[in-house]
Amino acid sequence: MPTIANDTPLAQQVAADARKRIALTGRPFPKPAATRVLTVANQKGGVGKTTTTVNVAAALAQAGLDVLVIDIDPQGNASTALGIEHHAEVPSIYDVLVEGETLAEVVQQCPDVPHLACAPATIDLAGAEIELVSMVARETRLQKAITAYLAQRRAAGQPVPDYIFIDCPPSLGLLTVNAFVAADEVFIPIQCEYYALEGLSQLLKNIELIRSHLNPGLHVSTILLTMFDGRTRLSAQVADEVREHFPAQVLRSSVPRSVRISEAPSHGQTVMTYDPNSSGALSYLEAASELADRGAARHDDEKTREVTR
Repeated sequence: MPTIANDTPLAQQVAADARKRIALTGRPFPKPAATRVLTVANQKGGVGKTTTTVNVAAALAQAGLDVLVIDIDPQGNASTALGIEHHAEVPSIYDVLVEGETLAEVVQQCPDVPHLACAPATIDLAGAEIELVSMVARETRLQKAITAYLAQRRAAGQPVPDYIFIDCPPSLGLLTVNAFVAADEVFIPIQCEYYALEGLSQLLKNIELIRSHLNPGLHVSTILLTMFDGRTRLSAQVADEVREHFPAQVLRSSVPRSVRISEAPSHGQTVMTYDPNSSGALSYLEAASELADRGAARHDDEKTREVTR
């Protein structure tokens, strides 16, 4: 394993990337005991929600896990990054939420990453907020669709996803509420800037409202620091503050600002396939590894507690 030199910041970064590549590339990740459903949410825009969703999902799939991404952002950026068709005529998550179609009818396989599938979003989803208002059980429609999808695959003898990631729009409308009700865990990407801390406070209040009224099991399980710039004191201060307040939730790995991460969607790819050796791809691979290890460790802890009882 290369040692990290102290010569220059660039030399340190190259050595750190080499160590990540050697430690993580080709390593299988542990499977969770049951499907983990994570809503990737932050009311503030531009913090890396979609980028985090698709890259962590791709990293987990490349490590041999079955992953489904549900895109409920009307912009459809997650669908674009995964190379999934999502023009107006394509069956999409809109048909599931509003028309009552099954998830199986809209899920598409990602062309670049085996074991990775996506339920795309189309522009029709922009009007879904209004259409859902008058519907019965409007907050639970996505939850019911996911439950039926998993049951259908089990009944058919097909593998069920190990992970389901729900990519939310940057707002707290009915689409995001559906995502919170459908999930057990909230995965929050936080940009390492001051405004992100203000947005986090409001997001936590809204999650608590959902817990109180709609989904008692919902909890923030994972926080990932994104767009980290080690050259600035502000990034370090924000990172320290978030780690101090949420020591159990914040992943050790953080994602740096990276041109490669920004370029990848224009090629209809995640950075995991566009440039797997870049610092951005290795950071997301490290974050996915930590996410998978934490899930397995939590299951082992629960089994230990049951035996103790």
